[in-house]
Amino acid sequence: MVRGKVRALAVHFDSVNEDNLSVFSGADLVSGRVVVEVSGDVRVNRLDVTARGLAKVRWTESRNAGANTAYTQNYTEEVDYLHHRDTLVGGPADEDGPDEGVTVLHTGLHEFAFSFTLPQMALATSFEGKHGSVRYWVKAELHRPWLLPVKVKKEFIVFEHIDINTPLLLAPQAGTKEKTLCCWFCASGPISLSAKIERKGYTPGESIQIFAEVENCSSRVVVPKAALYQTQTFFAKGKGKQIQQLVSSLRGDPLQQGKSQSWEGKLLKIPPVSPSILDCPIIRVEYTLVVYIDVPGGLNLSLSLPLVIGTIPLHTSSPRSFSISSNCSPVSWLGLPERPEAPPSYNELAISESYRQDCLRGCEGEDQGSLLTYISEFRYLPPPLYSEVDLNPEPPEVCGTADVRRPSMCPSR
Repeated sequence: MVRGKVRALAVHFDSVNEDNLSVFSGADLVSGRVVVEVSGDVRVNRLDVTARGLAKVRWTESRNAGANTAYTQNYTEEVDYLHHRDTLVGGPADEDGPDEGVTVLHTGLHEFAFSFTLPQMALATSFEGKHGSVRYWVKAELHRPWLLPVKVKKEFIVFEHIDINTPLLLAPQAGTKEKTLCCWFCASGPISLSAKIERKGYTPGESIQIFAEVENCSSRVVVPKAALYQTQTFFAKGKGKQIQQLVSSLRGDPLQQGKSQSWEGKLLKIPPVSPSILDCPIIRVEYTLVVYIDVPGGLNLSLSLPLVIGTIPLHTSSPRSFSISSNCSPVSWLGLPERPEAPPSYNELAISESYRQDCLRGCEGEDQGSLLTYISEFRYLPPPLYSEVDLNPEPPEVCGTADVRRPSMCPSR
C-alpha cells in the first residue's frame, strides 16, 4: 500500500484589507480556514490550531573584566496577551497513539474552519523593534501516526485603537526657551525660541502645523529646524534599553545676527509609522516633536513637545477641533490682540438739521441756551479718530456748580 503525502498545509483568514492583510482589534472575532492538500490517502491523528499573542524583549550585553576575562548578560522578558487552542480533527492530545482517533483524508483539498474571539483587555499593538516585538499568529499542526507533524504559522495584525478626539490629545502643546552664547570674556546676545502645535494627538499621514518665533541676537548665523523622533524603550529584569529614530524633519532659512523668523503653520508630514504603545509593561513606543535652533560651534537650543500617534483620526466636524484650530492662529497664541472692529462712520454719528430742530422743540422748559451752545459747537465737527478714543476716560472736570464733560467747555483760567 502506497502511503499518501501532504502536499500543502496553509492558514487563510476570512477578513483581509485592501493590502491583503488581516487586521483586528480587541474583542474582534478572528475566523479562517486551514487548508490541507493531500495526494493519496493520508491518515491523520489530529489537526490543532493555536492562536498566540506575545510581547517579547531580548538583548545581550558583554562586559570585559580584564585582558582575558569577559562575561555576557542576557536580558529577556515576555508578556502573554493571547493563548487559544482548538482541535479541528481527531481527539485530545493525550490520545496520540498510532491508531487512536485516526481520520483518513483522501486525495484533494480539505478545508477546516476555525474561529476565536480576541480578549477585551487592552492588547499591545503589533510592533517590530530592534530589541523586542509584539506578534500575533495562528499556527496549524497536522499530526500523523509515526511521522513528524507538519506545521505552518501565519501572523495577523492587532491594533489597539487610540482615539485622538479626547481632551487630553486635543490640548495644544507649547514652550519657550532662551540661550545666551558666551566664550571666555566675550558674550553675545541671546537666542530665543517659542513654538506651539495645535494638539498632541495625530495619525499617520497627517501634517503637523508648527507655529514658531525665532529671534537671533547672537553674533552667529543660526538655522531653525524641526524633527519628529520615535523612541523605543525595552524593559527586562529591571533594566531598560532605549533607541531613538528620526522619523521626519524640516529646515528653516538661515538667520543672520539681529534677525527674526516666524513659522506660521509650517507643515511637517507624518509618514506611515507604528501607533504609540503606552500600556505594554515591557515595550513602549513614544513620539516627540523637537523644534530646535542649530547653533554652529555650540549646543543647540531645543524644545521638545510630546506627541501621541493614534489610529482614530480627528473628527473635522467636531466643535472642539474647530475651537482648537481657531485658538492656534498666529495672532492669538503669540499674545497679539485680535483685529479690532472698524470705527463707526461719520454718517452714523453726525447730527442732522431736522433732528436738531426736533430736539430743540422737545426741550422746552429746560435750559435751552446751554443745549443750543453744545449743538452749535459740535454739529459740524467730524467724529474723533479711532485711535484717539479713550477707553478709560478720566472723571469729569467740575466747572463751578455744573458738571462739564468736555474740556473745551471749561472756561480758560
